[in-house]
Amino acid sequence: MSSSGPEPWLRGPVPGVPALLQPAAHALLQAVEDVRRVVSPLDEGTAMASPGGGAASVAFHVRHAAGSLDRLLTYARGESLSHDQRATLVAEERPEPIDGEGLVALFEAQVERALAQLRATDERTLADTRGVGRAKLPSTVLGLLFHAAEHTQRHVGSVITTARVVVARSAS
Repeated sequence: MSSSGPEPWLRGPVPGVPALLQPAAHALLQAVEDVRRVVSPLDEGTAMASPGGGAASVAFHVRHAAGSLDRLLTYARGESLSHDQRATLVAEERPEPIDGEGLVALFEAQVERALAQLRATDERTLADTRGVGRAKLPSTVLGLLFHAAEHTQRHVGSVITTARVVVARSAS
């Protein structure tokens, strides 16, 4: 995953990813580049710091983005969440201390798993119905894969803003 040159969506197709899933792959690759750039330099204190006003830390947003990506991809495969996935969801609310490099490694590993799933997805299944959560709310494979990428991007935006605030506050 290189960050040189134009943004991922302008670098051409992601090898092995079906055409209809290219936008999701590009969004995830962009998310990795943004997280790597912004989060890598953060020490544990800065990564864990809340910007105030009840807003979440960089560590929360990165962990939640990775965890949500895992959970949404599980639903896209037509599976239910495991005990470990449910425990991870609960732990996102009170994360253990971690520095920027640890967060980047966690996030990159989850995006690699997501890209592998995109590559393995048969385009003929994209309209297949999938149930989400215990209530089995209706979605489709495509809906889940698109939302996984969109939700990841949303939290990466929060990561960028939160990091700017906590870094500026610690510098003053």
